[in-house]
Amino acid sequence: MTRATTIREKNTPPETPPRGRGRPVGDHDARRATLLAAAISVIAQDGYAAASMRKVADQAGCTTGALTYYFANKEEMVKAVIENLFDEIDSWIHPDRDPSEIKPLLHWYLDWTSAQGSNRWLVLVQLLVHARHEPALAAIIHRRNERVMTSIASVLSKGQAQGLVRGDIPADILADQLSAMSDGWALMLPVEPERFTPRRIQALIDAAVAMVSPAGA
Repeated sequence: MTRATTIREKNTPPETPPRGRGRPVGDHDARRATLLAAAISVIAQDGYAAASMRKVADQAGCTTGALTYYFANKEEMVKAVIENLFDEIDSWIHPDRDPSEIKPLLHWYLDWTSAQGSNRWLVLVQLLVHARHEPALAAIIHRRNERVMTSIASVLSKGQAQGLVRGDIPADILADQLSAMSDGWALMLPVEPERFTPRRIQALIDAAVAMVSPAGA
């Protein structure tokens, strides 16, 4: 061994051992939110069946191994997506809302399902279709949607007590009616945008509010 070789070996930094698959560095919640956003984007673009862990990892700019730290497999990831979507709905539609806010709630829902949240709505619709054949997905959607419907009925019930909502129809029935109307609009809005102009949307929401209001209100 020459003296030059010895000097090079002394000056060469030791090799860094490969990082094992441990806890990712950084904000766990923020990273998880980023991965969920990537999953939503992939499902919206490629469809539920074609969405894979690899595609989601590529979309998020990480490895599949990093993704599996947060979600063990595709099923767990999709379950988390469903919970995330309903969390957003719960943030607006909850029992503590004032009954006088029915109109802005309907506006928010249509905004969420159209321009400001088309990917989310598209993904939720796809998952609803697949849930028919996947009991695990169906159970989550049933549980979360039941909470939403209970919240709407609770708000309407308070409105009935305050004289803001008609009392001749049970609050839970009115909740189903509002949900059915708003879901129907949301389904057709991306397909027929020319029919759902801002003015027409306002008219539809005004009509929905009039339907649940006391006669002569």
